[in-house]
Amino acid sequence: MALFLVACMIMLSACGQTADKQASSTKAADSAQTTMSADSRIASMSIHLTNNLLALGITPAGSVIGGDVKDFLPHVKDRLQNTRKLGVVTDPDMEAVLELQPDHIFLDKKYSGTDVAKFEKIAPTEVFDLDEGTWKDQLKKIAAMVKHEAQADTFLKDYDTQRERVKKLIHSKIGDGTVMAVRVTAKEVRVMGMKRPVGPLLYQDLGLKPAKGVEKINKAYQVVSQEVLPDYDADAILVIISKGADAQKVYKQLEGNTVWQGLKAVKQGHVYMLNGQPWLDYSAMGHKIALDNAEQLFSK
Repeated sequence: MALFLVACMIMLSACGQTADKQASSTKAADSAQTTMSADSRIASMSIHLTNNLLALGITPAGSVIGGDVKDFLPHVKDRLQNTRKLGVVTDPDMEAVLELQPDHIFLDKKYSGTDVAKFEKIAPTEVFDLDEGTWKDQLKKIAAMVKHEAQADTFLKDYDTQRERVKKLIHSKIGDGTVMAVRVTAKEVRVMGMKRPVGPLLYQDLGLKPAKGVEKINKAYQVVSQEVLPDYDADAILVIISKGADAQKVYKQLEGNTVWQGLKAVKQGHVYMLNGQPWLDYSAMGHKIALDNAEQLFSK
C-alpha cells in the first residue's frame, strides 16, 4: 500500500511538471506574438503611420490608401509595391485586414479610436493620437516599438541638416518676407493655418514668418473668399492645388481674377507652386519629401 502511494505521488509530480512546462510554453508563445520587431507583419490603418514606418526602413504588410487619390500616396507608392491595400482610413477593408493575418495593427485614434475592439480581434493593436506631440514624437515612439531607435536618430539628424539648408535657400529668395500657403480645391480656396499638416513645417521647422492674420488660424486651414486675400498682405505665396481637373479649373479662374493679380506676392513674382501631396502628409516621409520639393523649387 505504501509503495502504491509513493508511485501515485511520483505520477502526480510528473503531471504537475508537464502542466507547468505547457503553461510556460503557452506564455512564451503569447509573448512572442505580442513582441514587435522590424520583421513583424504590420497592418497600418493610417497613411501617416505608414510613412513613419517607411522612414525607419520598414515596409508594412498592409496599409490604407489615400482617400483623394484612391491609391497609395504618389510620393511613396514606389516603396509600397508589395504592400496589401486595406481600403481608406474612413472605410477600411476589414476582410482584407483579416486575410492579411498581421502580427500587429496600427490605428489612428481620430478615425479608428471607437473601433479598437474590432481590430483587436484580429491582432494586437496600437492606437496613436496623431494630435499628441509632433511627427517626430510619433516616429520615435514607433522606433522604440520596433527597436529601430538608431534608424530614427539617423533620419532626424539628416532631416535637420536638410532643413537648415532649405531654410537658407528660401531666405535667399524672399528674405525676411511674410509667407502664406494657399490650397485650392475643386470647391474652395483655403489659407493654411498654424496647425498640421502645413503650419508646423513652414513656421516652425523652416522658421518662416506667417503673413498677417495667418498666426490667428489656430487650425489646419481657413476657407476664405478671394476678396480677403489682400488682407494677408503676404510677400510670398505657396500654392497647393488638389488633385483633379476641377481644382485646376478653380486655380485658373483665381489666376484670372483681378484681386489675385493685384496681390503683392503675385506682382513681385513670389508665387511658388508646391508638389501638394507631401506637404499635406504629416509624417516623417512626408516632411522629408516636402523638403526635397522645396529644395528643388528654391534652387532655381
